[in-house]
Amino acid sequence: MTSPHAGTARAHLFNDRTVEGYRRAMAEGSARVADRIRRADRPFSGVSPERLAPEIAAIDLERPLHDHAAALDELERVYLRDAVYFHHPRYLAHLNCPVVIPALLGEAVLSAVNSSLDTWDQSAGGTLIERRLIEWTAGRIGFGPAADGVFTSGGTQSNLHALLLAREEARTEASPARLRVITSEAGHFSVRKAANLLGLGPDAVVTVETDDERRMRPAALARELDRRHRAGQVVMAVVATAGTTDFGSIDPLPEIAALCEAAGVWLHVDAAYGCGLLVSRRRRHLLDGVERADSVTVDFHKSFFQPVSSSAVLVRDGAALRHAAHHADYLNPRRMAERGIPNQVDKSLQTTRRFDALKLWLTLRVMGPDAVGELFDEVVDRAAEAYDLVAADPRFEVVTRSPLSTLVFRYLPPDGPRHGGLGRKLADDANLYAREALAASGEAVVAGTTVDGRHYLKFTLLNPETTLDDVAHVLDLLAGHAQRYVDDLAPLAGSPEVTHVCS
Repeated sequence: MTSPHAGTARAHLFNDRTVEGYRRAMAEGSARVADRIRRADRPFSGVSPERLAPEIAAIDLERPLHDHAAALDELERVYLRDAVYFHHPRYLAHLNCPVVIPALLGEAVLSAVNSSLDTWDQSAGGTLIERRLIEWTAGRIGFGPAADGVFTSGGTQSNLHALLLAREEARTEASPARLRVITSEAGHFSVRKAANLLGLGPDAVVTVETDDERRMRPAALARELDRRHRAGQVVMAVVATAGTTDFGSIDPLPEIAALCEAAGVWLHVDAAYGCGLLVSRRRRHLLDGVERADSVTVDFHKSFFQPVSSSAVLVRDGAALRHAAHHADYLNPRRMAERGIPNQVDKSLQTTRRFDALKLWLTLRVMGPDAVGELFDEVVDRAAEAYDLVAADPRFEVVTRSPLSTLVFRYLPPDGPRHGGLGRKLADDANLYAREALAASGEAVVAGTTVDGRHYLKFTLLNPETTLDDVAHVLDLLAGHAQRYVDDLAPLAGSPEVTHVCS
């Protein structure tokens, strides 16, 4: 029996009979977003989970609105009004970039066509476009013609994929219990997460010390490689970082590559953040040595101004991707591989997978790589100016100058009898308070981290529209919030309870 709602339901399917409805809905939706972007005078509303959650929980999903305009009105209230807008020049928190219009065009196209990039018979030209982009990226890295790779959901998946390949390459020599991964103290948490997912022991990831610029020390790596060899353990991979999350630091890749080559160890370079240097005409040299890696992570949705998600893992020798291959009779039987049918599922950890490569393709075809590189160079320039500004400001201390676009710093309460009794913890608490108060105001958004056990603030600049005046304004806001916190505690400086808590 046909449902009485069948005709209404079919009216919502996107096909040759509903293209006009599609045009109207897309136009109305894009108009709402454009209007919100045009009117946004701050990056965040400051809404709290406690305030917003009841609104969303009260929506009855069993009772549809039957109207695009009504649904968009509701969406305005529960999402667009309080969304965090990365395009705003005073969003300075995480590795979230504003996006370019050609990539948004690609997002609209790929969502509507809905290709799945696992097999040729689901994607055709999409498969070849993705492969061409992998080839292009490999060329930018400096890999040779044997290189290959695949798009992923992000840096965490790319790092997992690379370490899976490294583990399989090493398993001929050692049991999993003897395998080790070496990375720096500033390496990404996903390295340890990947080791857990790959079934390695809790001690599998070994960290080595960094220098004053938060880069891996090659001498420390050499000692660790020797120590693990003498202990009868097998280092399955060394993970170097080209753009650490906190400091944007780039490990000394040529020295690390030489050590890995001498030891016969797989080198993976996590360039999720630093991959923007691949299209920089002024800073490409900062990635020298990356071409000697066995695998590389790139996140186009960090420094190529792409919408999430758009990432890839690349290998110098494409034969290593065989470790991720599995043939299913219904999907990609071996006879298809023997016939040379290009199925991307043969390389990927995913099966069904979006055509995220299209966003980068249209970006390169409309703008070109030099234009993307210019945008990335602008944010790196701005971060260098921001470092000079903060370093000269007596209200703050800064950790180190980043080669990319981050800035780690903290507010320092002024010295004097009013605050001297509160101890070192006062600075930690003041910085934590300042960040939270700023977010609650919605006037700007900044990140936070810990350095040597102390709380710091962090700017991540990825918006070329951010000016030095924006940075200075946010610094004033942070200092104001932190100083108010200090002043509120100052009358209690002599209290034993406060002295105990803040010492």
